[in-house]
Amino acid sequence: MSKIQGISFFDRYLSLWVAICIVIGIAIGKYLPVIPFILGKLEYANVSIPIAILIWIMIFPMMLKIDFGSVVNAVKMPKGLTITLVVNWLIKPFSMFGIAYVFFYVIFKAIIPEELAREYLAGAVLLGAAPCTAMVFVWSHLTKGNPAYTLVQVAINDLIILVAFIPIVTFLLGVSGISIPWNTLIISVVLFVVIPLVLAILTRRFVITRKGTDFFENVFLRKFTSTTIFGLLVTLIIIFSFQGDVIFKNPFSILLIAIPLIIQTFLIFFIAYGWAYKWKLPHNIAAPAAMIGASNFFELSVAVAIVLFGLNSGATLVTVVGVLVEVPVMLTLVKIANQTNTKFPKE
Repeated sequence: MSKIQGISFFDRYLSLWVAICIVIGIAIGKYLPVIPFILGKLEYANVSIPIAILIWIMIFPMMLKIDFGSVVNAVKMPKGLTITLVVNWLIKPFSMFGIAYVFFYVIFKAIIPEELAREYLAGAVLLGAAPCTAMVFVWSHLTKGNPAYTLVQVAINDLIILVAFIPIVTFLLGVSGISIPWNTLIISVVLFVVIPLVLAILTRRFVITRKGTDFFENVFLRKFTSTTIFGLLVTLIIIFSFQGDVIFKNPFSILLIAIPLIIQTFLIFFIAYGWAYKWKLPHNIAAPAAMIGASNFFELSVAVAIVLFGLNSGATLVTVVGVLVEVPVMLTLVKIANQTNTKFPKE
């Protein structure tokens, strides 16, 4: 069976594929070091060309799904959008920073060297500053969320990323003593958000104008079904071919990173979900409003971490661990949301 409960086979077992790619990447780095050496040479202006291509393969299909014309419907769902915007942009980045700082600098101080802790914190900040834009459609579907609301909140959050991501990341990394050149961060956002976003909007408009909406949604988009996962998995193999030494020197690093990320995910979900409950929102609005912040735009986080800190950095490792833990944690939250749907009023 290719699909189970609305989530594709590859998406459902994404964490398994990620784990396999980690093993493959580490093995390549250890036994075929010439491959990461050659790939490390293929860069321009500190941007890895192979990784840039793969990030585009990941992001472009996701951008195609978003109808930015739906933003005009935002006024019809003010409470749900208020929750997602406040939680995603005024709470999530700062709670991620706080939780990561406590774990990496205090609780794990005796285990993680200060320089590595600084890189881990940077990776966590990049994850916290980018709410989900792709997988939230899956989580919303699994909780019987309102499709129109889900589309609107994704579109608005994507627009906010264009103006808020850089200032938030710069501020939080500055607080932690990490200096980030604005021009490098701006280049990252332009490369991995603005350009694919503009191309996706133009492509969407062109195809719909020529062939119609039905063709676009049921034929054209299906051509990209596997490209995002393919791009992600190949990217992970490349990243971990550079991360092999880090993993071998500290084999528990993935577990140590995963703990604060999982805590953050549950915290953000219950803040938004509890707020929706207090406001007596229907469950088909409450669930997707909570899911978008709990999940992350890991494609952007991985891309920016690589550009800012490099393929073999602790920051990049954190963003990849975010991918590893996301699916099982989010499926747990989906189950919680479905088991509590009777606590919310019907639409």
